[in-house]
Amino acid sequence: MSTERQEILLGVSLWTTPGEYELTEMTSIPDRSDQENERPDMVVLDCRANAKGQREEDALLENASQSNESDDTSTDQSPVPPAPLKETSFSIGLQVLFPFLLAGFGTVAAGMVLDIVQHWTVFTEVTEVFILVPALLGLKGNLEMTLASRLSTAANIGQMDTAKDMWKMIMGNLALIQVQATVVGFLASIAAVIFGWIPEGNFKMGHAVLLCASSVATAFIASLLLGLIMIGVIIASRKVGINPDNVATPIAASLGDLITLALLAGISTGLYKELEFNDYANPMVCAFFVALTPIWVLIARRTPSTREVLYSGWEPVIIAMAISSVGGLILDKTVSNPNFAGMAVFTPVINGVGGNLVAVQASRISTYLHMNALPIAEPNPAPRKCPTPWSTFFGSGVNARSARVLFLLVTPGHLVFLYTINSMQGGHTTLTSVFIAFYLAAALLQVVILLYLADWMVNWMWHRGMDPDNFSIPYLTALGDLLGTGFLALCFHILWLIGDRDTDVGD
Repeated sequence: MSTERQEILLGVSLWTTPGEYELTEMTSIPDRSDQENERPDMVVLDCRANAKGQREEDALLENASQSNESDDTSTDQSPVPPAPLKETSFSIGLQVLFPFLLAGFGTVAAGMVLDIVQHWTVFTEVTEVFILVPALLGLKGNLEMTLASRLSTAANIGQMDTAKDMWKMIMGNLALIQVQATVVGFLASIAAVIFGWIPEGNFKMGHAVLLCASSVATAFIASLLLGLIMIGVIIASRKVGINPDNVATPIAASLGDLITLALLAGISTGLYKELEFNDYANPMVCAFFVALTPIWVLIARRTPSTREVLYSGWEPVIIAMAISSVGGLILDKTVSNPNFAGMAVFTPVINGVGGNLVAVQASRISTYLHMNALPIAEPNPAPRKCPTPWSTFFGSGVNARSARVLFLLVTPGHLVFLYTINSMQGGHTTLTSVFIAFYLAAALLQVVILLYLADWMVNWMWHRGMDPDNFSIPYLTALGDLLGTGFLALCFHILWLIGDRDTDVGD
């Protein structure tokens, strides 16, 4: 017993002062029973206290080394207030305006393309291709805008400050969206086959394989091109001092719709012609892009952030694809009616504008939470009341301010885009005052609903441990496609019923 007490007391002498070692020889051990009862307690407490202090010191040093790449040993641990929180309504509007107009003109161009290709043979003979349109155009929300939001947040919180971290983040995210694009393209073709087969009751294997090959090839190539553009935009934005959240997501859509729709029309037309001469072309195209998937999976697994999304980020992408496919079914049944052929040119515009604005808002709210809110995945998060429309649009916070700015862009933006379509003599619908009134009402209602849902959904996901950058934008843009297509189809039906018709409809 005396030997054990000697060792314990010697250990206390060694660790009394962290970092200093003092060896003291104990020549005599008191034999009093009260000291025998008190000494072990004191030793245990002292050891625990010093071990706890050492662990806290190690944790602080580890956190400091992770948060600071340089050797700066500043004692100020408070974060520097981020630039986006100091933005005024004017600065937000100024930064968003140019990308918003650029994205809008991209959707106008996509609408003009859709207005032309709807009369092509592959669209008239295989009408299920229309069902693919919102699902594949929605990839910009499911993949590219999500990529832009993730990289914008990473850039704003300093995870892309060094070249090594930046390239690691870029490669992982590019590989991730290629995996997602291949899977989503394949599932979108299955949804198109099912939605096209159920109402009509006929199934053609050649058309099903055509839809699969066209969808997978379009999704893969479009995602690769748009992913590279997004990375360039975000890096350039950081270098010139612009908030990437305001710029990246609209530019993702500026070329997204046009590139995706042009690729879909071109690839599906080429593969449709091959059906007559080569039965193996479509299966080989589909098998080639699917065979590349394991390579992208291996690359995406190397980055921790993309590895997490690779395993757990499929639910929002797949559900968003299904929602967009329902919008595609509405588009297919409406445009196939010659009385409503004029709807095609406006569909990418109303869907694109709504998706662009809500993606900007969702990305801004997500960045705000990452930089200012409590840590994600709180064990017992405080219950948060559902936001009211008043707090969403008329609150005093920076997110309410940006919601007001984005809402005010809807009417002038759509008027510019409608005038552009009319000037280029696109579509089959005369822009009467009644049509413009109904169209603007549908667009405003769509954006109000989306901005309110963004405020609720992003905060709801955050308080439940889900990263809004990966989960919110796919849902919101898919809902934008569904609401936009549904409201626009309703407008055309109402206008037809009240007699606001055109003699050139369907020409």
